[in-house]
Amino acid sequence: MDAPRLGIGIISAGKVGTVLGAALAASGHRITGIHAVSQDSKDRADALLPGVEILDPAEILRRSELVLFAVPDDVLGELVAGLAAAGHFTSGQLIAHTAGRYGTGILQPALDTGAFGLAIHPAMTFTGMSMDLQRLTDCVFAVTADEIMLPVAQALVVEMRGEPVVIAEQDRVSYHAALAHAANHLNTITAQSADMLRRIGVEEPSNTLRALMYASLDNALRSGAGALTGPVSRGDVGTVQAHLSALESDPAETNDSYRSLSRATALRAAARGLISQPTLEELLRVLE
Repeated sequence: MDAPRLGIGIISAGKVGTVLGAALAASGHRITGIHAVSQDSKDRADALLPGVEILDPAEILRRSELVLFAVPDDVLGELVAGLAAAGHFTSGQLIAHTAGRYGTGILQPALDTGAFGLAIHPAMTFTGMSMDLQRLTDCVFAVTADEIMLPVAQALVVEMRGEPVVIAEQDRVSYHAALAHAANHLNTITAQSADMLRRIGVEEPSNTLRALMYASLDNALRSGAGALTGPVSRGDVGTVQAHLSALESDPAETNDSYRSLSRATALRAAARGLISQPTLEELLRVLE
């Protein structure tokens, strides 16, 4: 699954764009230029892609056989449409983006000029530093493209040492929601739990949470719902009530999160036969 050596331009020098650009350069592709505006992005480009020129998007498109758009989801459509209207895309050019929410439909203005579209989204959070290059190894990338271009998208991912997983155009939003729910909300839950521990005098909450959360996440990924544990899945209504009383001293958002996630956990526990229907109903009443 080797892709031909390409002249690749990167728009823009955010955390994702610079890291993927460095990964593609390491696999033998030539980086023709990168778009950077802020000083942070310029510094990042200089660190990960030394010697690569900082250019405007139009010049990057002029120089490149493949252009990787690594811009925020809400910016992508307008940017592509504007560049297409100005006549900057060329027939046969490869246009890829890293927006998890979209397939190739968002690139339609470029496709109408004869360009080919690829959607390549790494299922990973980025720091924008060199350590991210190691994390790309075996990282799953959602790839979406038409039947002819799909092998190209898959080959590019393999060259970055990732694992391509095909996601249909109509399923991209669901895919992205799943990742956001897992990664972003895990961060929120961790922060809320750490705040609760600080409130009762625990100076280093991360030390208390680390082993538990690592083990819980590993068990959940390995065993799925079979790893469900805790007072809700055991039907310990009294413990849940005590938790809610303790949470009255914490911000309302923490209380709301606990209640919402406990309700979801109770429904899953009941579906697996871990708690009885009467216990489920009692838990849901307490958690209202």
